Amino acid sequence: MATTDSNAAHGTPHGTPHGGPLSGLRVLDLTRVRSGPTCVRQLGDWGADVIKVEAREASGESQDFSARHDPDFQNLHRNKRAIALDLKQPAGMQVFHRLVADADIVVENFRPDVKHRLGIDYATLSADNPRLIYASISGFGEDGPYADRPGVDQVAQGMAGLMSVTGEAGRGPMRVGIALADLSAGLFAAMGILTALYERERSGRGQWVQTSLLAAQLFMLDFQGARWLMQGEVPQQSGNNHPTGVPTGSFRTRDGWANIAPTPPMWARFCKAIGHPEWIAHADYATPALRRKHRDALNALIEAVTSAMESATLIEKMNAAGVPCGPINNIAQAFDDPQVKHLGIAQTVQSAELGQISLIGQPFSLSRTPSALHSAAPEYAEHAQAILQQLGYDASEIDALRAAGVI
Repeated sequence: MATTDSNAAHGTPHGTPHGGPLSGLRVLDLTRVRSGPTCVRQLGDWGADVIKVEAREASGESQDFSARHDPDFQNLHRNKRAIALDLKQPAGMQVFHRLVADADIVVENFRPDVKHRLGIDYATLSADNPRLIYASISGFGEDGPYADRPGVDQVAQGMAGLMSVTGEAGRGPMRVGIALADLSAGLFAAMGILTALYERERSGRGQWVQTSLLAAQLFMLDFQGARWLMQGEVPQQSGNNHPTGVPTGSFRTRDGWANIAPTPPMWARFCKAIGHPEWIAHADYATPALRRKHRDALNALIEAVTSAMESATLIEKMNAAGVPCGPINNIAQAFDDPQVKHLGIAQTVQSAELGQISLIGQPFSLSRTPSALHSAAPEYAEHAQAILQQLGYDASEIDALRAAGVI
């Protein structure tokens, strides 16, 4: 981590975190779209000083995936300061190298060849800062036959097999309703950075952290992938039915739908709670293997019961019996749920342009050092003056850089 002297030099200017378990770390964020910003968000929310280094655009605005004041951009890019640099100009590259010299972490999600063409790859930057941890998120890997291909979430979902096990049988492949490959790659990159930081405490040296949308999505296949690797079984689509656990699935109620998920040890108490204890030892349903074989018939029997019940009644009855059961909410209903409110994951932050806005906070907590949303996503190059002053540039030098279109 940064030394005491370096921490003092970093200071606490407007927009930087105050406290937090990762305070004292400086992160240079070269990322765009979703996977990279997801990684950096994990660091900023826990106290790292994140500087978003954007491309200098003649229009005076960055060309990112979503508009700056859209919910998506605000949710991905909170807790950052921002500067815009033209890295094609020598003076812009000089500024960048001065930033790198004082940084702990660089995160990028360019196509693999781009960083080498720009001269901002790990080998180049670590020569000047051996303690630097450099994280790369690519579509398919930094090398190999697909390394130069452009990669996006849906393509990775398809290539990794996720779309082949999502949706109902016979309806064709179906993408997951969130950017799962992007999000998981970003989270794994953050885990890799934290792992490398821990190792750096012993070795004193940084290293290159690499992940990809494809690798992350393959990992997220979990038991579905293991079924193929260990048993040669190619999993198929099963809709809302659990691929192997029966009768886990979605069941119609009088006023909607509910998920019921009794594991095999819960089978007897589920049958009693649903009002059909005779199913416990039924010749077609007595074992997990039999229930898998006769899934459709069993599901029909269950739904004949649940369809006559209100969702709330069914959920209360199942949970009272110790059988997992819950509603199928839309997004508005999910955030209005009393338990979700209790968790406090929807948090507010003040934006100079948008006023008070609500964003999605961190899903885990620490008992002594909490995460925090301390600032909304920065405006384009909002903190350029303060960042350059921290690097030692005086007012005349900053004016000259601005006049030359470097910043």
